[in-house]
Amino acid sequence: MISTFKQVDETDIAFLRSVCSPDRVLTGAEISEDYSHDELGDVRRAPDVLVKVLSAEEVSAVLKYANEQTIPVTPRGQGTGLVGASVALCGGIMLDLCAMNRFLELDEVNMTLTLEPGVLLMEVSKYVEAHKLFYPPDPGEKTATIGGNVNTNAGGMRAVKYGVTRDYIRGMEVVLPSGKIIELGGKIAKNSSGYNLKDLFVGSEGTLGIITKLTLRLLPLPQYKISLLVPFPDLNSAISAVPHVIRTSSVPTAVEFMEREVILAAEEFLNRKFPDNSADAYLLLTFDGMSETEIELAFHAVANRCLELGAKDVFISNTDERNESIWSARGAFLEAIKASTTEMDECDVVVPRSHVAEFIRYASSLQQKHGVRIRSFGHAGDGNLHIYVLRDALSEEAWKKTLAAVFEDLYGTAKTFGGQVSGEHGIGFAKKPYLAESLAPEVLALMQGIKRVFDPKGILNPGKIVV
Repeated sequence: MISTFKQVDETDIAFLRSVCSPDRVLTGAEISEDYSHDELGDVRRAPDVLVKVLSAEEVSAVLKYANEQTIPVTPRGQGTGLVGASVALCGGIMLDLCAMNRFLELDEVNMTLTLEPGVLLMEVSKYVEAHKLFYPPDPGEKTATIGGNVNTNAGGMRAVKYGVTRDYIRGMEVVLPSGKIIELGGKIAKNSSGYNLKDLFVGSEGTLGIITKLTLRLLPLPQYKISLLVPFPDLNSAISAVPHVIRTSSVPTAVEFMEREVILAAEEFLNRKFPDNSADAYLLLTFDGMSETEIELAFHAVANRCLELGAKDVFISNTDERNESIWSARGAFLEAIKASTTEMDECDVVVPRSHVAEFIRYASSLQQKHGVRIRSFGHAGDGNLHIYVLRDALSEEAWKKTLAAVFEDLYGTAKTFGGQVSGEHGIGFAKKPYLAESLAPEVLALMQGIKRVFDPKGILNPGKIVV
């Protein structure tokens, strides 16, 4: 693949303005600083030109031209990622897809929703629930676009019962680097017709093609739901209870773990009290179903099992007020941790459920080994753990050295447990070295080969994942 790209000039900008209206093609100081980074913050580079596209045809024209001229193109949604995947590392053209945000068709017979990639996740849920339908994936960042969710194969809190984003993508429209527009999948529930190319684009972070339309699989909306907040005397007993909870008669919708320090940070950040903050560790469990009897049987069985395993109490959250106090705090954990320090970085590791307790204990021990604060929470039910390393007062040199040492320990240990580098946030730029270390050379070569087939000149989101 070509590693030297053409520098954007006035001729290129004039072409882009001929494709899109001039007010949607921005350069220089016209481009907001927000477009130079994502939520990670420390990976920064502004694009040479920002194009706010409105249709697949516009995306096609831009990509065809960029491919002919060998200009790098970076697709962008809301920029809520944490691995630098939507940063224009090589400058060039950035395509902002947020204005492609239309709902195109709700098919209640086939139980599918067709929409554009710029629709926000929180709008998807609201839209389908009004029709008593349900889109299960539930990533924590509700202001992310559905296109961003698909490009990272986001999971979220309900993955333990319902699976991840990939499980709900029935079809898509994709623009290839050549400018060709292709359709993959559709409304069909089964498909054994050759290679499953659709799934290659899910989690590809915009490195193979740009998704311009999606067809989502929906389910009937559960009519009843309830949450349990379960305090434990320590983190070890809380995490050790998770496999027993999963093996009860009804699988919980979500099994989250949290430590007291994170709860206190969220209370301070929100200026709102959590229902209980006296224990060192908590499990937060949710159940949903079509009948009240069904979920009552499920949560009573789990509550009794948690008490047998050493839980200090079980708080039942069955009112809107209590649910709001619990879930608003859970949703604020990331921002609360960020507000408590000068800088942070995250290990979005995933390990087999049988190793969650051991891995969390190990991660906590690294605080003493490396002299740094580490905070964690995550999806204990599916082994996806969010471990945050906090800079606090460390100098720039000490921070980089310490962070590298902590990550080396975390990812190395995850590999010995049979884990992977990322459970849902993707690889982007920030996690590339750790992905390369975790994969066999043959697997890495296959990924690089796939990239070359789809994008021979390497113009799409260069510098991300494996190239």
